[in-house]
Amino acid sequence: MRISPQFRTVLLYVLLSALWIWLSDRALDALVRNRAELSWLQSVKGWLFVACTGALLYWMVARDLRRLQAANRRLLDGYEQALRVLVSAMDIRHRETGDHSDRVMRMAAGLARLAGVHGEALRNLSFGALLHDIGKLALPDAVLIKPGKLDDAEMAVMRQHPQLGHELLQRVDFLRDAGEIPYSHHERWDGSGYPQGLAGENIPLAARIFSVVDIWDALITARVYKPAWPEADVLAYLRAAVGSQLDPELVALFLEHYDELKALAH
Repeated sequence: MRISPQFRTVLLYVLLSALWIWLSDRALDALVRNRAELSWLQSVKGWLFVACTGALLYWMVARDLRRLQAANRRLLDGYEQALRVLVSAMDIRHRETGDHSDRVMRMAAGLARLAGVHGEALRNLSFGALLHDIGKLALPDAVLIKPGKLDDAEMAVMRQHPQLGHELLQRVDFLRDAGEIPYSHHERWDGSGYPQGLAGENIPLAARIFSVVDIWDALITARVYKPAWPEADVLAYLRAAVGSQLDPELVALFLEHYDELKALAH
């Protein structure tokens, strides 16, 4: 029978406490005859017992917490591996170039660190970047992989994917806080984007970071509807998009660390 961690902790605590009380009482009874001295030593023994068992409990709880954290990391790594497989299949279906989703995730995480994003927020940003186009799974192939320009009706269908992606992630507990990028990565700094028409800093920071990287990647790589742009033209486009499509500070940060961020794409 497998013993649960909490039962094992309690059992060990009770056994050691009982052994301490029994042995210390026998020792004091054998060594001390004076009742006043015995009473004082019993108080000292009690405080020593509290200190020692407190330290023991701290060690035992910390050990179990480390094991739990390690198990959670393994579980999260497993989730991430499964998501990477799903996203790779999605990129193939969408006829994206190479490891598009994984590539923009790496670059977005790099830009986010430079912008001061860390910890849980960075984890959510990474998952959101990886799954930024998850809503496209619900779109028909006739729209999704059309080799030419979309007409107005097809564009209306295409513009549903941020809302669809957001709704999908809300159904998964550990991805619920990763929905900012899938929902808002087509918003524009001047408020002319979709689906919510957010502007400026009302657009979540994660989505503003990702938009810079996603636009760079979309232009510098070949797609079914366009050839790859020359690098100089891509950088010129980013500079021109400042204040209209993109956050000026994030574009400046991206360009300042361009070589470092570009290296993350490979």
